Amino acid sequence: MSSGTRWRRDAAALAAALLVAGCGSGETPSSTTEDVHVFTNPVIRSDAPDPQAIRVDESWYLFHTNSGGRNVPVLTSPDLVEWTEAGDALPELPGWADAGKNWAPEAIELAPDRFLLYYTVADRSSGRQCVGRAVADKPLGPYRDGSTAPLICQAELGGSIDASPYRDTDGSLWLLWKNDGNAMGVDTWLWSQRLSPDGLRLVGEPTKLLKQTEPWEGNLVEGPFFHRHDGRLFLFFAANAYDKDTYAEGYAVCESPTGPCVKAPENPILKTNAAASGPGHASIVEKDGRTWLLYHAWPPGQEGSTDPGRQVWLDEVVWQNGKPVVKGPTAEPQPHP
Repeated sequence: MSSGTRWRRDAAALAAALLVAGCGSGETPSSTTEDVHVFTNPVIRSDAPDPQAIRVDESWYLFHTNSGGRNVPVLTSPDLVEWTEAGDALPELPGWADAGKNWAPEAIELAPDRFLLYYTVADRSSGRQCVGRAVADKPLGPYRDGSTAPLICQAELGGSIDASPYRDTDGSLWLLWKNDGNAMGVDTWLWSQRLSPDGLRLVGEPTKLLKQTEPWEGNLVEGPFFHRHDGRLFLFFAANAYDKDTYAEGYAVCESPTGPCVKAPENPILKTNAAASGPGHASIVEKDGRTWLLYHAWPPGQEGSTDPGRQVWLDEVVWQNGKPVVKGPTAEPQPHP
């Protein structure tokens, strides 16, 4: 299979195995599709860090950090499991940016013919990583950034990275990001600020939500995104060194997009196990009433490698007493989303 294409177990072989097992035990296995419609992680086996996906009509579109000579690689899928490479969503960078360090892109649909992509890129003027935004009329792009400067660039705080757009239930648009403090030995804060309705401008003043404070977080928090469940606003984030097995995912509960936010005492809720190392920088997708976490992770013992690099995993999030519990990292076969 080509790079980026999901490797799946052969359904017919599994069905045959189930039939044999059923005959041997005297039980008759169900013939429904659900019994054989399974997948096995990782769903993308090539290097695809910082994954985020949106659904448009019946297709999913996944964006991730630059690789293979593409600024913003994009893949498509009908089911969140079988992924096919679909080119470069951002083939041209704006004039103020240098190529080679395009990180953590995230997209949002504002209208059927308007999509916004927020991405991290090297700002030539400051020498720091900063946030840009680009527009397209379809989810695959090409996205175009006609700006003359970054949308966010906190150069005095190490730069700005990991932007994540969010539309709240009242229709308001927000942007989350991290100041890249660990690049210069200062605190890393997760920030939020309101966006204009067209998604191109920041409105008002930014708000600090939280920073690294817990032992498991090491020197940084990053990769933030919002998700509402049963009316509560959850702020998910990754923490610790991305190329170590200590990298993990946690969450906080916020009163509003401007905080205050309180970290969960059970953090981290996703961490290294025998199946995957350094899982994190996640995003959430929902399908047919179920919640799923897309995230990257290394093969155990290969942290920091480029081959295969950070692969994409998909595991279910279940809500227990109003709290998110991640079933993962999971390497055994599980039902399709």
